[in-house]
Amino acid sequence: EQERRDAFPDWLHTYNHHRGHTALAGKPPTSRVPNLTGQYT
Repeated sequence: EQERRDAFPDWLHTYNHHRGHTALAGKPPTSRVPNLTGQYT
């Protein structure tokens, strides 16, 4: 269980930032979020 918990943040980052999704034409989910890094207020 602890190994799963430790691996989750890296997996989640890869899933959301690097893995292309077919529903988004091969783009990662973060490509749809305009202010992800908080650069704009």
